[in-house]
Amino acid sequence: MKSTKLTDLLGIKYPIIQGGMVWVSGHKLASAVSNEGGLGVLGAGSMKPDLLRHHIKKCKNTTSKPFAVNIPIFSAYSEEQVKVIIEEKVPIVITSAGSPKKYTQLFKEVGIIVGHVVPSVALGQKCEQAGVDFVVVEGFEAGGHNGRDETTTMCLVPQMAQAIKIPFAAAGGIGHGSQILACLAMGADGVQIGTKFACSLESSAHINYKNEIIKATESHTALVLKDLMPVRIAKTQFYNDILEAEKSGKDLQEVLGKGRAKLGIFEGDLDQGELEFGQISGLLKNCLSVSSIFDQFIKEYNQAKEDL
Repeated sequence: MKSTKLTDLLGIKYPIIQGGMVWVSGHKLASAVSNEGGLGVLGAGSMKPDLLRHHIKKCKNTTSKPFAVNIPIFSAYSEEQVKVIIEEKVPIVITSAGSPKKYTQLFKEVGIIVGHVVPSVALGQKCEQAGVDFVVVEGFEAGGHNGRDETTTMCLVPQMAQAIKIPFAAAGGIGHGSQILACLAMGADGVQIGTKFACSLESSAHINYKNEIIKATESHTALVLKDLMPVRIAKTQFYNDILEAEKSGKDLQEVLGKGRAKLGIFEGDLDQGELEFGQISGLLKNCLSVSSIFDQFIKEYNQAKEDL
């Protein structure tokens, strides 16, 4: 795979960023991805500040390569997490689910590289104006929290390439080396991959969750809660409960409760838990090590390039 503006900015070998997924992206996964030449990312969305500090320290001990922390800005712990990140001198931060203006300048003042996840070209432009160093543009094929407009990755990437000058990674529905080549051909400087890494051996997710990904087809998930906070989840009993609540006008907050993502992803409850993963799950047939995933990506990328 070729070097890009993104690999140069982040100091990584391959233009591959691992998604910072809740209950999945601990230090084992992040350091494994970084050691293979990608950018490993700690998912702070499911970590209190002390736990985040623990995972950062573990990452420092298990990789000498760059790694990042993903912070959902809406999190109740985001301000405390920012303090931890600065104190621990994390090299790269990827913010999401909120305005990029909130923490970007604070991070940049202490030399931290800042990325931000967006679902649209307009928000990518706002990130550039806010001083963000790079953008992750995510199509609605992606698992987890998503954009309301249901714009696909293939439509977003070439438009983003024309709209901004800073480096950007494509995300959403990417799980094969040929897709990495395609995203680079459309103008992206790299990719962010979630579901395939969520199903890896180093992922901290429950085996039930991983098996659900492996058995899924491309139509196994759906985007729900568009009027509240759009999220792509598996079509389980919990999914049916959400549809019924929306249809009957029942209080959605009462149906959702707390800890649904932890219940599904980390504890493996396939009925009442929230199982967040993307449409690319239909392509994934086994649970591999991060090392094997990178070997596969490189082989598929090179084969696709040769075929073309």
